[in-house]
Amino acid sequence: MSEHDTAPGGPDGGAGPDRSARLTVWAPEGLGEVRPGDDLAALVGDLLASEALAEGDVVVVTSKVVSKAEGRVVAAADREQAITDETVRVVATRERPGQPPLRIVENRLGLVMAAAGVDASNTPEGTVLLLPLDPDASARGLRGALRERFGLDRLGVVVTDTSGRAWRDGLVDIGIGAAGVVVAEDLRGGVDSHGRPLSVTVTAVVDEVAAASELVRGKAAGRPVAVVRGLGRYVGSEDGPGARVLVRGSGDDLFREGSAEAYARGQADARRDQEGDAAREAAYADGYRAGFAEGYREGSGNEPVAD
Repeated sequence: MSEHDTAPGGPDGGAGPDRSARLTVWAPEGLGEVRPGDDLAALVGDLLASEALAEGDVVVVTSKVVSKAEGRVVAAADREQAITDETVRVVATRERPGQPPLRIVENRLGLVMAAAGVDASNTPEGTVLLLPLDPDASARGLRGALRERFGLDRLGVVVTDTSGRAWRDGLVDIGIGAAGVVVAEDLRGGVDSHGRPLSVTVTAVVDEVAAASELVRGKAAGRPVAVVRGLGRYVGSEDGPGARVLVRGSGDDLFREGSAEAYARGQADARRDQEGDAAREAAYADGYRAGFAEGYREGSGNEPVAD
């Protein structure tokens, strides 16, 4: 199943969405604190044992509990170093009086976000959380265990994290890991309700699933797991490519640098150009003087001219 396929066997046999276009999202409570080394699949399975999961359901899990189970916990004293270690490219920085600078960076997963996704919320005092090493692999592992436990073929799993967005205030949850779910629905080549051709529309399905689940999970309610029902047309029997395919490549990134960084680079380039021009002019003048003196010594008859 590719990120642009429509999964077969949806609620109406794969012919499209339910006629009622109904979506149900809920978040059971009772998972409890997850610690490094815990069997997260077993904990989530126990939590959902009474939820009557069905074919086509999507289980949504926050990256925080995945990170905790996978031991991605470091001492808070190392937060700034942790951000540096997780960074592959600095996009923008902003100084903050009395605080460490705000850093928008690209992390090891290719995600561009504040502080490389290093998080100090919903974690024990004195620690911070790093994102999972491979959220797509984490989603595949959870999906495999949950499918086996509940005897389901078409079950999706999405791992989420909270992120800001350029040009918009506020935060939303996005899908950073996925398995069994169509990651993006490509509508290009189709037509809208008035028959006009669609040429740019690609819907980020897993991000919309993540955002919907956050509305019922909340940030401080202790509900890191949710179930989304009604999207069976996007859920298949194969793991699929994962959420990594949603990371925009550098060739399509029109805003690869922050404005401050671009301005500083422009100044540096201008200084190098000016220095280069000055060096070339100096070299030309030196060469002219040397050539003139040589000609004079050879008896050209030309009188040397002072600069």
